Amino acid sequence: MKIKAVVGALGLLLITFSLSAQVVSKDSINILKDQKEALELSKKLNERKLELAKLENELQSKSDEAAKAAEDAQRSADQNRDAAEKLDDDAQSRKLAKRASKSAGSAHRDSKRARRAADNLEDLRKDIESLREKISSDEAKLATLPGGN
Repeated sequence: MKIKAVVGALGLLLITFSLSAQVVSKDSINILKDQKEALELSKKLNERKLELAKLENELQSKSDEAAKAAEDAQRSADQNRDAAEKLDDDAQSRKLAKRASKSAGSAHRDSKRARRAADNLEDLRKDIESLREKISSDEAKLATLPGGN
């Protein structure tokens, strides 16, 4: 009888300890949630910084490409003007008319390429600026989080 009482008391004591060990306070749950949010924000911040570095590396090549396209367009426009002036001197010449027509087509294509290159460069600059703003915002959020040191 004493053994049953002792075993019963030990069993009750064991169950009580296991139940009390499983209880986690709301503070620790909130701290863990804050830490999780800080980790996710930090991960997103690192991904955006990598993307920013990639875009900034592209910036120089896009700038060079836009400058070269603008030079090509200007050269084609100059050649077109020269061909048009020669045609103006001899308006009946088929040879000069054909050259002027080809020169005009070339100038048209080159100016279109230059516009596209300039637009691509401007889009890249906008993307970089937008990404910088997002990074700044994320860094500010991370600084306000308790687990975001």
